[in-house]
Order: sequence, then C-alpha cells, then structure tokens
Amino acid sequence: MSKLPRVASILAILSVAACSTPPSTPLASVPDALRPGFEETLTQIVPAKGVQIYECRAKKDAGGAYEWAFVGPEADLYGVRGAAVGRHYGGPHWEAADGSKVVGTLKARADAPLPGAIPWLLLNAKSVGPEGAFSKVTSIQRLNTVGGAAPKDGCTPATAGKPARVPYTADYHFFSGK
Repeated sequence: MSKLPRVASILAILSVAACSTPPSTPLASVPDALRPGFEETLTQIVPAKGVQIYECRAKKDAGGAYEWAFVGPEADLYGVRGAAVGRHYGGPHWEAADGSKVVGTLKARADAPLPGAIPWLLLNAKSVGPEGAFSKVTSIQRLNTVGGAAPKDGCTPATAGKPARVPYTADYHFFSGK
C-alpha cells in the first residue's frame, strides 16, 4: 500500500481541524458600530485582567440620591504566552512594557452579551509615548468582557466617597493603519 493516500488523508484531517478553531471573537458577532475603518488592520489581541474602579457619589441634580460613578481601570495586559506585556489605566491609557503608550477616546459602544459585563467599545487611539509596540495603534476594540460593571447596590450616604473595585477581564484588539 502506498503511503501517499495515508499522508493525503492525514493532511485533510489536519486542515479541517485547523479551520475549526474559532477566533476569540468571530467577526460576525462584533456589532457594525464597533468595527474599525477599512484602512486599519488588526495587529494584536491583548487579554487584560484587572478591576474597574467606581466611587460612591451623590447623584447630580437628584437631591439625596447616590450612585456608583466610574473612576477608571487598573489592569495587567498579557501576551500570547501569558506573560505580562503592559498595563491599562485611567485616561484611558494602554502602556506596553517597552514604554510606548496610547490614549483612547470613545468612538462607539455596545452592550456586552454577558450580564454584569462592562460594554464593548471602539476607541480612537493616539500615541502619547515613545516608539514601540503600541506607538502605531490607531484604534482599539474592547471585546469579550466579563464582569466589571458597577455594583447594583451599597451606595448610600454612609458609603459616600468609598471605592468599589470590580474584577473584570477583556480582550483589547489593537489596530494600525495599513
């Protein structure tokens, strides 16, 4: 028996298996409003794990009512092998281990599919640091969020000024011009 048919069968099985692994966020599941421009290309996907920070504050123009107000994120960013590659913090900023960083401004948002998860976002990005891993980033998507939403209760006059640190994870998709 020739080895050629057996090799062809194995290659066919491997090619089907390779095609069956879905990307972290199938393109079809990302709302149109969160898609970057046609002139941009995905350069990296960076998972994040950290907290969204809120503070209990008096509601504006609500006489005696209190709410959890967003303060900012604190998260570590990870590479493909799970090693820390940077951090994400207020601004919002994303800073790579090499010192390059970008600041984002909100372009569009969509509710997350999971309850209790912070929204998915599309942000315009601008380099505010030295040349490096993040310096060419022009847009950032925040997708696949888990957790991070403001607490539903516990914000009262007695807890005014107190922070709440809510754990979250997300995937940040970094895009650059073609």
